[in-house]
Amino acid sequence: MMMEFPQQPQQQRPAGDGKIIYPLGVKEITDKISNDEVVKRLKLVVKTYMDMDQDSEEEKQQYLALALHLASEFFLRNPNKDVRLLVACCLADIFRIYAPEAPYTSHDKLKEIFLFITRQLKGLEDTKSPQFNRYFYLLENLAWVKSYNICFELEDCNEIFIQLFKTLFSVINNSHNQKVQMHMLDLMSSIIMEGDGVTQELLDTILINLIPAHKNLNKQAYDLAKTLLKRTVQTIETCIASFFNQVLVMGKSSVSDLSEHVFDLIQELFAIDPLLLVSVMPQLEFKLKSNDGEERLAVVKLLAKLFGAKDSELATQNRPLWQCFLGRFNDIHVPVRLECVKFASHSLMNHPDLAKDLTDFLKVRSHDPEEAIRHDVIVTIINAGKKDLNLVNDQLLGFVRERMLDKRWRVRKEAMMGLAQLYKKYCLHHEAGKESALKISWIKDKLLHIYYQNSIDDKLLVEKIFAQNMVPHSLETEEKMKCLYYLYACLDTNAVKALNEMWKCQNMLRGLVRELLDLHKLPTSEANTSAMFGKLMTIAKNLPDPGKAQDFMKKFNQVLGEDEKLRLQLEQLISPTCSCKQAEQCVREITRKLTFPKQPTNPFLEMVKFLLERIAPVHIDSEAISALVKLLNKSVEGTADDDDEGVTPDTAIRAGLELLKVLSFTHPTAFHSAETYESLLQCLKMEDDKVAEAAIQIFRNTGQKIETELPQIRSTLIPILHQKAKRGTPHQAKQAVHCIHAIFHNKEVQLAQIFEPLSRSLNADVPEQLITPLVSLGHISMLAPDQFASPMKSIVANFIVKDLLMNDRSVGNKNGRLWTADDEVSPEVLAKVHAIKLLVRWLLGMKNNQSKSANSTLRLLSAMLVSEGDLTEQKKISKSDMSRLRLAAGSAIMKLAQEPCYHEIITPEQFQLCGLVINDECYQVRQIFAQKLHVALVKLLLPLEYMAVFALCAKDPVKERRAHARQCLLKNISVRREYIKQNPMAHEYVVPYMIHLLAHDPDLTKPQDLEQLRDVKECLWFMLEVLMTKNENNSHSFLRKMVENIKQTKDVQAPDDPKANEKLYIVCDVALFVIANKSTSCHLDSPKDPVLPSNFFTPPDKDFINDKEYLSPEAKLVLQTGKIQQTGVLGAVNKPLTVAVRRPYIKTTTSDTGSNASTNSQPNSPATNKSRLLLFRISLLFFQCDVDFIQCSTQIDLFFGKKRAAPASDGTENSVSSNPSAGSQPPANKPRRGRPPKNAAGVATPDKEAGATTGGGVGRGRKRAAPAQDPDSTASADPIGVKTPKQQKEAEPKRATPQRQIDLQR
Repeated sequence: MMMEFPQQPQQQRPAGDGKIIYPLGVKEITDKISNDEVVKRLKLVVKTYMDMDQDSEEEKQQYLALALHLASEFFLRNPNKDVRLLVACCLADIFRIYAPEAPYTSHDKLKEIFLFITRQLKGLEDTKSPQFNRYFYLLENLAWVKSYNICFELEDCNEIFIQLFKTLFSVINNSHNQKVQMHMLDLMSSIIMEGDGVTQELLDTILINLIPAHKNLNKQAYDLAKTLLKRTVQTIETCIASFFNQVLVMGKSSVSDLSEHVFDLIQELFAIDPLLLVSVMPQLEFKLKSNDGEERLAVVKLLAKLFGAKDSELATQNRPLWQCFLGRFNDIHVPVRLECVKFASHSLMNHPDLAKDLTDFLKVRSHDPEEAIRHDVIVTIINAGKKDLNLVNDQLLGFVRERMLDKRWRVRKEAMMGLAQLYKKYCLHHEAGKESALKISWIKDKLLHIYYQNSIDDKLLVEKIFAQNMVPHSLETEEKMKCLYYLYACLDTNAVKALNEMWKCQNMLRGLVRELLDLHKLPTSEANTSAMFGKLMTIAKNLPDPGKAQDFMKKFNQVLGEDEKLRLQLEQLISPTCSCKQAEQCVREITRKLTFPKQPTNPFLEMVKFLLERIAPVHIDSEAISALVKLLNKSVEGTADDDDEGVTPDTAIRAGLELLKVLSFTHPTAFHSAETYESLLQCLKMEDDKVAEAAIQIFRNTGQKIETELPQIRSTLIPILHQKAKRGTPHQAKQAVHCIHAIFHNKEVQLAQIFEPLSRSLNADVPEQLITPLVSLGHISMLAPDQFASPMKSIVANFIVKDLLMNDRSVGNKNGRLWTADDEVSPEVLAKVHAIKLLVRWLLGMKNNQSKSANSTLRLLSAMLVSEGDLTEQKKISKSDMSRLRLAAGSAIMKLAQEPCYHEIITPEQFQLCGLVINDECYQVRQIFAQKLHVALVKLLLPLEYMAVFALCAKDPVKERRAHARQCLLKNISVRREYIKQNPMAHEYVVPYMIHLLAHDPDLTKPQDLEQLRDVKECLWFMLEVLMTKNENNSHSFLRKMVENIKQTKDVQAPDDPKANEKLYIVCDVALFVIANKSTSCHLDSPKDPVLPSNFFTPPDKDFINDKEYLSPEAKLVLQTGKIQQTGVLGAVNKPLTVAVRRPYIKTTTSDTGSNASTNSQPNSPATNKSRLLLFRISLLFFQCDVDFIQCSTQIDLFFGKKRAAPASDGTENSVSSNPSAGSQPPANKPRRGRPPKNAAGVATPDKEAGATTGGGVGRGRKRAAPAQDPDSTASADPIGVKTPKQQKEAEPKRATPQRQIDLQR
């Protein structure tokens, strides 16, 4: 029902000349009576009007005057609220009764009446008021009749509506029932839906309730506005669109006080009903492209909430806006990108279908220059993964994996911890089944790989993750060990090594703390204090922030000195017998003692906690080892859950033994029980060689008390060890010998029982049965030199050298390959390799050169390198076997150099021969030799000159090998810089050795050749780049001074040879050129005068001043630019083609060549073969008879003559035979120590008539790769050298391509 104005323009007139007629029993109501009386009479009036309906025409006319009277000033402005309420109820009924024609025709009066009624509605607020029912009646009446609609015809009706809406929104509260809310909605919705439109002011009264501040103050008002908007969406949407259009597009913020809240309003309106914003969304796309960063940020925040809302379909319904929003992931404004990344988390969780769209943008942001953004990318992905692993794809998890190597610690930590939490949830607790666990099974490996990083923070976090997420220390022992057992079995090789290293580092730190506590037991002295300081500094290096850690460790050491109980607790913690439970108790006690006085943050306590966490044995004790052994037994018996855990029983057994082996190093005491050893004895009897080997090593590490405390185990173990030493695998034999030596008191007798039968049974005709005896004999002679050195000399002379090394009994496989798998190596060559190792072990055991055996051995090893691995030069050995022997010889020299007494007698030429192995033509030889060299250097076992060998790696054709060598250099310099802090420039002394080595490089044949000079520069810069990273203590000028001093000396190897010295000076000039170009401070005064090694350089001659410049201007230009000026066309005729990498090895058939010789080999003259055989016979004299060493040495020196010197620079290294089919042998090339050249300088022409191919020029050392053949030749040109894929890629010949350059300006 709706009220309307009457058609009559005049005010209605009551009947009876305006006399007011009151209902029966009601006296006249005037201002003369009291308020109480007014109320009493009005109540009767109210009742009368309530009972009336629209059909009572007589009564309507009768009470018309009363209706007009009730609208008088006396009632509308009455101060009594009860009076006003009753009047309002009467007026509401009057509008109902007289509808559709209202009795009041004056616009002003109507406005006054409706404002009066609106004010009375405020009484709805108090539901406990006695008058609430009347207020409710008033509301109900107004809503039912739609009385306010009569105001549409008023000019200022908007004022009434605004007041009404404000009143209703202000009074609504949680005490109102559903009917009150419904009537309010009916009242307001009728005004919105039946009017001509909603003004901005009226819209504001609705929207203001959606603003967060108001929403939080009155939740019921928010709900009322929300329901109202839903009900009136079709009508009000146009008004809302107009409002946002003015604010967003036209920028008219003055149109409303809510302009500053537009984005909050859009979010709320979208949540209420997206239809309310149908016309607004395109305006947001416009705003996303605003030039104002803050404005874009506000829109992005808004859209993030809209797109990310749980039930939102905005992304699918409005693809243009979605794509525009995704573009903000690449916004130039950092906060915008950050907000986009934060949004992605909600989107992944609420809308998995959008993951594909988000992945590419998150990938870019995972490499964002801003740390906070990279961090939030990780948080986004991990949070989604925690909710449901299916929400994140492998690519997203890959982004997190990459960030584990981020340059910022905060990002790395978040990535590692996030992945660790996923691993614990899905792999350890199996919360989503095996499929999900398999999806992220890589996490355990990648987390442990981080332990390879240099940062101590990374290492500590890996240890924490391992203890909390991978093998939680809070688990019961059996469950904990089962977790560790199967984890170890599933780890990849590198992860296993990292885990082993982790235990090793923790054990080392325990040892340092134990040594520190031992020092506390000694009397105070200066030496003791100095020793303590050294221990504290080492401990601090193993804690975060070593600078602060030093101060905290000093403080902790002071506390230890003062508190004996604390020392006892710490001693118990690091005791070998400390159990895991005791360790936790000790950590709590120590922490509690250091907590006082209590502070909000206690950095000292935190640092001590780091130390305690590293040294506390929270995983391994005797009980844990017993549990591991039981698991191993179950795997052996086939009763374990191996298959359920995803590993085969064989894998579980092998991994379990390896795990026990590692733990036997760090926790040997925990193994000492009969039960454990009985299980290990069973493993010794298994067919798996690796299992038996690991078991022997565990006995070796842990069995010191077996002989005295477990005689039954001893009696069973001895015959097994004897059997393994005689007939086991080489590794088993080695471990068996060491085990006997370590755990038995009568080891001399035991070793003799092995030595004697093995020494008598040596037979070179059966090489398959030689390897294990050779290994056992070598280790026995090393461990007990006093007992077996003399008998070994006879074996070395009569069997090792004469019978084994100097004879080739079988013919190798002539397939031309440079390397073969270990199981394809011939038994004879394996025997020779182990024979070389035996020689080294024998000498290392003696540790003296009184018998001059070391000199003879070094000559023998050098000869093997010179002959490229084929000592007899009978061409019986295959190329792959020769590679094995070269590697063995080079490694043997390097091993002997680690013993001071033998390092002193290694000649410069022998050092050069050894070093050139790093440039061997075989990739695997280079790789293995470089790794051995690095390990020995980083352990400080080798002298400094051997670090110079890495400079030669600049010539390696494989990029990965060069990169590896550089990393090795960085690591070694870092280690030496740390070790010799009192002499910070000690590592710079590698430069003289490097210069000398490069001066004797066989590739340096023409010192003025521009390409060769460029190669020299590359080698020099390879080392100098690392050395010159920092200019500590003016080291650049020290380097310059050192090189200048070398120019004032001569080469000790050839002091009177002008060509040899010219090479040395040219290398010096190249070095000076490089240093000057890379440093602006190298011309300053050197802090000290360098001392050059006397065994490489003569003392400077005061009368000799070498100020000559050996580099031409053209050479300097080439060194500066790295480019060689192109030769004209005529000048290029008949010039050999060069390639930047090694040429492929050419396979030829017997029919092509008429022999089994590889095309990579060049026949040597009979005279050469004869002279070399004479060399070895003379060398053999050292082992066969006790002749006068001086005399023999003289004979050998006479024989060597010029052959021991570096090859002359006549450029004949690359010469080729012009007519190989002729009857005579071609002359032998100049002897050289070589490597696979980066350039092959000769081009061979096949003799088509003879059907033969020519070989590349060779001399001493590694043979060059065969030259490329004519494609028309019948010989096969397929490369058959074994290479890694990347090596193959780099080794593909590229005709006429320039060599790799090192730009001095980079």
